[in-house]
Amino acid sequence: MSTSQITFLKGHGTENDFVIVPDPDNALDLPVSAVARLCDRRAGIGGDGLLHVVRSSAHPDAEGMAGEAEWFMDYRNADGSVAEMCGNGVRVFARHLQRAGFVTVGDLAVATRGGVKRVHIAEDGDITVSMGRAELPGAGVTVTLDGRSWDARNVNMGNPHAVAFVEDLDHAGDLFSVPPFSPQSVYPDGVNIEFVADRGPRHVAVRVHERGSGETRSCGTGACAVAVATARRDGVDPALTGAPVTYTVDLPGGTLVITEHPDGGVDMTGPAVIVAEGVIDPVWIETMIG
Repeated sequence: MSTSQITFLKGHGTENDFVIVPDPDNALDLPVSAVARLCDRRAGIGGDGLLHVVRSSAHPDAEGMAGEAEWFMDYRNADGSVAEMCGNGVRVFARHLQRAGFVTVGDLAVATRGGVKRVHIAEDGDITVSMGRAELPGAGVTVTLDGRSWDARNVNMGNPHAVAFVEDLDHAGDLFSVPPFSPQSVYPDGVNIEFVADRGPRHVAVRVHERGSGETRSCGTGACAVAVATARRDGVDPALTGAPVTYTVDLPGGTLVITEHPDGGVDMTGPAVIVAEGVIDPVWIETMIG
C-alpha cells in the first residue's frame, strides 16, 4: 500500500457502513492486513467493509466488464478478504460516484465480482439496484444455536446465503462468531446467515451474520435472499404467477424494499449516505503494514 496521501470517505446504507477508497487508476496496493486495519473500529476508520473505487478498464478482475460498466466495485470484507458482492455497498458506491460528479440522477452500471449491476438513482434520493436472479441450490443446511436448530434455505445472490426462519430474533444470540451449521460441505467458502421473523403480510425482520464481518446492521444481498426465500415459503413464485412480489425487510439499521419480478430479476431499493471525507495519515499506513 503506497504511503502517499490517500483520501477516503465514510458512508452507509441502512447503517451497513463502509470505508470508501477512490482509486480510479488502480494505483493503490491494498493488502489484506491494510484493509482489515482500515475497517477496524478501534484502531482504524471503521467499517463493515471497504469499497475500492476503480475504473473497470484498470482492474484485471473487471476488464471484461469495461464495455458495460465504467466503474468497478472492488469490495473487501472487514477482515480484508475479497467478496463477490455487497448490495448496500453498491448503493453507497453509486452515491459516491454521484457526489464526485461522475454520474447524475438516473441509470448507471456498476461492475462487481458478482457481475454487472444496474443502478437507478431516483430524484428523491433512494437508490434501486437490479441485483440479478436468485439461484436456489437444492442443498440447504441446518443451523444450530443454544440448543435450537433450524433448516436454512440455500439462496445465492452472487454470494452465498443460508436463510433460517425463527420465532424470535433473539434466538440468534450475539452473532459475534459464525453460527454453527451442517453440513459444512454446502458452503466450502463460508456463508452469510440470515435469521428471519415475520412482522406482517409480506413484511419480515432480519438479523444477519455476514461472512468475514460478523453481525452487521444491514445486508443488501441478504435482504434479497430473505425476500426470495420468504416468497417460496409463502408459496409465491413470480415466474409462475406472472406478477412481481414485493417484501419489506426490516434490518437493525433500516428498511429495504425488495421486489422479485417474473423474469427472476430482483430489485433492491433503499437509502445511501456519505457522512465524511478525509485523508489517511501516511505515517499510520506505514506503521500498520510495516
